Amino acid sequence: MFFLFKYIDEFIGKGFEWYTILEIMMYQSAVNVAMALPLAILLSSIMTFGTLGENYELVAIKSVGISLQKAMRPLFIIVISLSIASFLFSDYMLPKANSKYYSLLYDMRNKKLSFLIKPGVFNTSVSNYAIKVESKGIMNPDSLFGIMIYDHTNVSGVPTLILAKKGRMIKTEDGNVMILKLADGVRYEESKGNGSAAYNPRQALTRMRFKETEVKLDFSSFTDFNRTEEGKFNDNAPMLNLKGLVKRADSLNKTIDSLNKVTKLNASSYYKQNNYVKGYTKIKSVAKRINGDVINAIPKKDRATTIQNAIDQTLTLQQVINNRMIEYDLKQKEILKSDIEFQRKFTLAVSCLLLFFIGAPLGAIIRKGGLGLPVVIAVVFFLVYHIISTVAEKSVKEGALHHVFGMWMAVIVLTPLGAFLTYKATVDSAIFDIDYYKQLIVSLFKKVSGMGRAAKIEQSN
Repeated sequence: MFFLFKYIDEFIGKGFEWYTILEIMMYQSAVNVAMALPLAILLSSIMTFGTLGENYELVAIKSVGISLQKAMRPLFIIVISLSIASFLFSDYMLPKANSKYYSLLYDMRNKKLSFLIKPGVFNTSVSNYAIKVESKGIMNPDSLFGIMIYDHTNVSGVPTLILAKKGRMIKTEDGNVMILKLADGVRYEESKGNGSAAYNPRQALTRMRFKETEVKLDFSSFTDFNRTEEGKFNDNAPMLNLKGLVKRADSLNKTIDSLNKVTKLNASSYYKQNNYVKGYTKIKSVAKRINGDVINAIPKKDRATTIQNAIDQTLTLQQVINNRMIEYDLKQKEILKSDIEFQRKFTLAVSCLLLFFIGAPLGAIIRKGGLGLPVVIAVVFFLVYHIISTVAEKSVKEGALHHVFGMWMAVIVLTPLGAFLTYKATVDSAIFDIDYYKQLIVSLFKKVSGMGRAAKIEQSN
């Protein structure tokens, strides 16, 4: 639903075939399995055991000597199978789905002119033209308003400027030409003037007003929806399996090591302590000792030049180091992305097990089936899990947490809760029984009121 809310207005009515939209939705649904599968296991386990408890089937099971843990074993085996399948899915299928999804999304964003034209932004997808519009039609996206076109097809090198209040895009039958029908506008043309000089002050500016005109754009490159090779995106972390992530991290570490060596070599070349004549002369000179400030050892006439040279070299060295640090930080972030994706493939499988051990005891405790209370409780617990995992992952990306600890934060926090709920369900705890809390509150009020009456009797005596 988030994908539809984000892209539906940009895909529908933009000339894409229906099967292309269904294809990208299918790839996006595969990407969302990491969020949907744990929630599905949590909700289904609550509903299953809630229905068993509501129909007193758990009571019957326990009455014949079968504990809750034994009753959970068949479903536990199924959840283990789902966890293994989710791990294999995230390691083999999800990287391919990510690769196909991002390559198709890239093509859809770059192969359709009506999709690319956004209000307030210059579009240069058509060669020799720069197009900008203030707004587009709500019902008909091919209607444009506040049009500005820079035409660079003039051989003189001076662009032609076209301004129009409104216009409409029409494609020819063969699809090779896009016709922009413009209305109520002005056309500005500027010539270089006569003469072979590079600059001629006697230039001519022509201004033409029009009620209607047409601008023909070469649309042949947009006719065929050519697909980008998926290998173009395969170097990104979400498109790799475990083996590829390890290889990518090793390659980035080697690149960082090489970068450090090159930076050290370049930085050392700025120091005068380097012995440039080593190996080229046999003359041995005694090291000169300088007492006091180094500047006093330099002749007065050369001090200003020496200080300026030192400042220039220091600034140059600082700039070199800063550039290397930027590149170093980028490589470190890429390594961190690989580490995050590596841990994510394991956390998906473990989270399925964890949420089952939260959902099954919860269903046995609340003893409610159907789509009412179980859905509310499942959404609440899943939001807690999702918020913890999202905040921890952002902390990892910002460098506040180690990637292993951050990616497993939600599992670490909720594991004691799962053990607690399993224990409470085993001993038939009334932790979610509303009647139990009503009786507890009533008894508490009776106790307080009894103490108050006793105190009044003592005061009267």
